[in-house]
Amino acid sequence: MHTLKRLFLVAVSIAILLVGWLYLHVHSKVTLPTTPYEFSIRPGSNLKQVAQQLADAGVIPNKWSLIVLARYLNQESAIKAGDYQLTDSLSQIALLKYLTEGDAKQTEIKFIEGWTFAQLRKVLNEHPAIQNDTIDLSDQEILQRIGASETAAEGLFFPDTYYFIKGDSDIHILQRAYRAMHNHLQTGWAARAESLPLNTPYEALILASIIEKETGVASDRAEIAGVFINRLRKDMRLQTDPTVIYGLGEHFDGNLRKKDLLADQAYNTYTRAGLPPTPIALPSLASIRAALNPAETDALYFVAKGNGESQFSTNLTDHNKAVDKYQKQQR
Repeated sequence: MHTLKRLFLVAVSIAILLVGWLYLHVHSKVTLPTTPYEFSIRPGSNLKQVAQQLADAGVIPNKWSLIVLARYLNQESAIKAGDYQLTDSLSQIALLKYLTEGDAKQTEIKFIEGWTFAQLRKVLNEHPAIQNDTIDLSDQEILQRIGASETAAEGLFFPDTYYFIKGDSDIHILQRAYRAMHNHLQTGWAARAESLPLNTPYEALILASIIEKETGVASDRAEIAGVFINRLRKDMRLQTDPTVIYGLGEHFDGNLRKKDLLADQAYNTYTRAGLPPTPIALPSLASIRAALNPAETDALYFVAKGNGESQFSTNLTDHNKAVDKYQKQQR
């Protein structure tokens, strides 16, 4: 009996000491190496890794106080990845609350509809908070790294704002944009209009990229899509300037000439029937939806009015009159 009583008293004493030790540490102020103190928690980091990181930096006296506290409060898996900034000393319990509520700074990058992949890569390479793992890779090597099945990168990345923590890899950001485009395209394809002259979601992506470059005002988007769909159904050439410009690449000086329209190349839709071999830009969700659910129209032609809007025509005679009218106004 005396032995059991002695063991019980020892256990109680140890428990009291542990509770006192934990209380002392969790309510004591953390130490900031600098003010403000900035640090990042990488995606996939577990509680032990985060606690060790903060202990190594001298923010907390040791890793175990934070680990025990998190486990006691059932917050072991609740710490959020992100960029954090501490401006004032706070207790460990307040620090844990800060890390689990995910009140982190987020860095962003924007991919704009209408951009080419070259423009997208330039913005990625110049972003100061991104780890540039693709800077020396070819487009094809990038596609392999992100697990894409396509052989051309153009148009495969959804234009949007992407949030990430400082030091994230451009590979990871590209994977997210690629998956987003794939998901939007598959959703749109499942809800497409009947009897479209499009055989695959990728063909819809190509058409959507052309619609994106041809649309001056949003209200014209569906009818522009309808014109291209009508021309494809009739085996008429698309005759769209943005594809020719894309095919010219660095040789385009800002002025599209008649000789450019006559010179055959893979993206010249004046000399070649059907869709070009790849998209020519990043299409918006609105352009994807327009390509897959175009306006029902008899129009086969359109010309820019000069104010962003387009004039649509059902026959070549009316179209030529519209071209003369609006080109004269622009001159």
